[in-house]
Amino acid sequence: MKVLYAVQGTGNGHISRAEVLIPIFKEFATVDILLSGTSANLKLNFPVKYQFKGLSFVFGTKGGVNILKTLLNIDLWQFIKDVKKLDLNSYDLVINDFEPVSAWAGFLKKKNTIALSHQYSLLDPNVPKSNDKAFLAKLILKYYAPTKTGYGFHFKQYTETIYHPIIKNEFINQKPVEKNHYLVYLPAYSDQIICAILEHINFTNWVVFSKHTNTAYSKGNIDVFPLSTHKFNEKLLSAKGVICGAGFETPAEALYLQKKLMVVPMKNQYEQQCNAEALKEMGIPVLYSFDKSKIQAIESWVTKGKCLKVNYSNNPRELVAEILLKFKRPQNIRMKAQVIALNSGVN
Repeated sequence: MKVLYAVQGTGNGHISRAEVLIPIFKEFATVDILLSGTSANLKLNFPVKYQFKGLSFVFGTKGGVNILKTLLNIDLWQFIKDVKKLDLNSYDLVINDFEPVSAWAGFLKKKNTIALSHQYSLLDPNVPKSNDKAFLAKLILKYYAPTKTGYGFHFKQYTETIYHPIIKNEFINQKPVEKNHYLVYLPAYSDQIICAILEHINFTNWVVFSKHTNTAYSKGNIDVFPLSTHKFNEKLLSAKGVICGAGFETPAEALYLQKKLMVVPMKNQYEQQCNAEALKEMGIPVLYSFDKSKIQAIESWVTKGKCLKVNYSNNPRELVAEILLKFKRPQNIRMKAQVIALNSGVN
């Protein structure tokens, strides 16, 4: 059996999820990896067979997507050429984590393509949505990486085809630790803007990770670091709480690790606005901007906020087994026995 695992490189959550799921798929299939997009700060720790520019969003420094730079960065002709030249004939199955080149190639060439992403869950009518009509954003969500079927991930299991978040191996079964700092990760804001707010809340320590700086520095009770997977994981594990964007991976990890959480959804980003609504329903405080008018709300959260307890215990091996059994029938008794063992958690 041969599988193409296609990963969207815009956003670190796709990369983190792939790091967990790809090794499981490799137990039962030959797996080639396709990566597109240019905005992730994590690197996939597997050899990539196909690398495409894809369609990437460009983050600004004042809280949202930079629409002008995003439009200027799109090379539609190159995208069309990449879709045409991607040969899927040798693959039995394409796993698609919101990756547009393989999704469109699979759609046009009628290849069996399975969505496996957080974005797929947002197409479900049972999932909370932003009140913003966002007609164009909804079209992008539906047609950016079109697939006929799939599985989604979300903070709650709204339907039987929506799973809890896939937690990276570094955090599984970790005992919560609490040191005297709060972690802040808001990639759509510059570290200067973030520090200008946090310096007014000087009765605690802040650890800020920023994609807009290449060097670490300190400013009073604020330590600023460039993005580093190891350092970020270390500080997240020991944080008292987390302020981050309303993406998917970091809020899910904070909830799993029993950290207090506050989110700031990115402007002009429909997915994050929807995530913010879901988190708000769960009792997580949401700030729709990050400026000096929010200092009092942040202070109140630091002094009075509480963590929300969740149970993200579903086994990703069970999901992989379900996909293999449902969409690609095992061709012999031995493989079927292996997949059933996978589904039951037997190594």
